[in-house]
Amino acid sequence: MRILDKYILQKFLTAFFFTVVVLVMVICVIDFTEKNDDFIQHNLGAWQIITEYYVNLFPYYANLLSPITVFIAVVFVTAQLAARTEIVAILASGVSFKRLLVPYMMGSLVLGIITMALTGWIIPYANKTRVEFERKYIKNPYRFSGRNVHIKVGPKSYAFMESYDNVNNVGYKFALETIEGTLLKRRLTAEAITWDSTKRAWRLTPQLVRTIQGQKETLLSLPARDTTLNLYPKDFASTYRLSETLTLPELNKFIQQKIDRGAADTQIYLSEKYERYAYPYAIFILTIIGVIMSARKSRAGVGGQIALGFVLAFVFIIFVILSRNFAQVGSLSPLLAAWIPSIVFTGIGLMLYRVVPR
Repeated sequence: MRILDKYILQKFLTAFFFTVVVLVMVICVIDFTEKNDDFIQHNLGAWQIITEYYVNLFPYYANLLSPITVFIAVVFVTAQLAARTEIVAILASGVSFKRLLVPYMMGSLVLGIITMALTGWIIPYANKTRVEFERKYIKNPYRFSGRNVHIKVGPKSYAFMESYDNVNNVGYKFALETIEGTLLKRRLTAEAITWDSTKRAWRLTPQLVRTIQGQKETLLSLPARDTTLNLYPKDFASTYRLSETLTLPELNKFIQQKIDRGAADTQIYLSEKYERYAYPYAIFILTIIGVIMSARKSRAGVGGQIALGFVLAFVFIIFVILSRNFAQVGSLSPLLAAWIPSIVFTGIGLMLYRVVPR
């Protein structure tokens, strides 16, 4: 690294971390004013609020806003260099524009690695405490409202419940079916099924078992008994921000479990997974676009270039939100949805590189 590289890299990273701190602190203050009534209602102390909630909320928002903060930091630093004609001097000394991009790319690489570590492991651990805090003190008590629930509990076994009470862990109108191909081979029915937390097993009320073998059908009545199933009360628990609390290995395992069970909400977790991989690349491409846009001295000054940076950064966030929504409703592949914003802005970056004079 040359002195110039260190100079630009230091300014870039300093501006980035300063922007992150300022923006997230503002958001935390706004968040506190909105939730203060809930804190007072539950008689929470300042230390508990800070350590259990805001300490864990800070990295969440820092990562969420990283495309905006990176873009603003790049535009701010580069626009200042251009305003002081430092970039003109650099290019006049024989340094090419591509070479000028090197310290910025090094900075975005560092931030991309940090972002990957944060989204994959660190932030999910922080989110576990934060989300639990929100469920306990901010959100209303959760009630499972699903009706006619079907869950695959084995290669050929499917569980059915007409309704489920997650407070008492009781399922009503339970059925367990064994299906081979398209043929029903066995069906067990019970009026209710209750979770026994001490035995970690389900307690079935008296059951009626229907077995089908070709044209022959037999019925068998069984008394109340305990049984184990690949089914747990957590399958009916709140999924509020669940994807955000899973580390990357946990998320991969959870997605595979969802696929094996034929769950209908797999798209949500696939979107979360692919977005974690797409974010570091987004930081890289937004850094390059920021340099291209702000490398020339502008009559609007640094303020005008920063304002334009805000606009483009928010456009990127809107792209992310829209793509995520399309993926979660099944209108778009989660993989494609996660990468569409980066693909679009890569095209914008290439176009700007060709048309913007330097």
